[in-house]
Amino acid sequence: MKRLEGKVAIVTGAGTGIGEAIAHKFALEGAALVLNGLPDDPVVDVASTLTQRGYKAVAYVGDVSEETHAQACVQLVLDTYGRLDILINNAGMFLDTSEMQDYDTLVFDQLLKNNLRSAFLMTKYALPLLQKSRGNIVSAGSEAGFNGLAQNAPYGGTKGFMHAFMKGVAVEQAQYGVRANCVCPGAIDTAWTHKETGSMDKKMEKTLVQATPMARRGTPEEMANVYAFLASDEASYVTGALWLADGGVTVAKGPVGDLVPKELKKEPKGILELNHERDSVRA
Repeated sequence: MKRLEGKVAIVTGAGTGIGEAIAHKFALEGAALVLNGLPDDPVVDVASTLTQRGYKAVAYVGDVSEETHAQACVQLVLDTYGRLDILINNAGMFLDTSEMQDYDTLVFDQLLKNNLRSAFLMTKYALPLLQKSRGNIVSAGSEAGFNGLAQNAPYGGTKGFMHAFMKGVAVEQAQYGVRANCVCPGAIDTAWTHKETGSMDKKMEKTLVQATPMARRGTPEEMANVYAFLASDEASYVTGALWLADGGVTVAKGPVGDLVPKELKKEPKGILELNHERDSVRA
């Protein structure tokens, strides 16, 4: 049984990394999709790949931290499918790693815009449709929202906001039959967590893996699996949840990953055919 059969979803930040995996997973589960990305994201390619495989997917290219684009993205889902059941607030950025005294104010402003304002606007304009369908919202939290993040303290701050934001929405919107939750990943195998493609240095990259009891990065597909559950009717009694999918890093003490034997450090292969796992540091 396809868990999202007959459902319509918007996925922001759907061109790369976890967002691309969510798009593929939701399509596999039967959802019709509107996939959003910035102009330099490969979101059109992701939508095209899915339609070529017989799935329903259209792309909306635009910065949904801008009000006109957020409204237009929601209007597109209404014009294309006539309804909305699921909003995935996945769009976000991880732009810099530096200690606070050196942190660039313009980078901080970009984090607020892309990590928070986009989710605020998409939630605001999607809710009237979600109230009609008794749908749900799943947003991108992070273990950094629980634990903080040295060398990028503002990023962890944006995720702490997202956690409280979704909990507030969950309580407020329950009267309309709308659920709201967060998925809170740890270090995931995307562009963000590799020194060659992201802003982390070698030391930070190594520390992230060492601090994880499972001694490896998670995969985008593993995160997409969690999103699919929370967005589905199987999670009908789950709202206001901060769903940790961090390999145990939040409960760990010390470099416990060093204790794990080599054969358990391998990432699972999965079944989704993803082309843009490490294409961008944006999402």
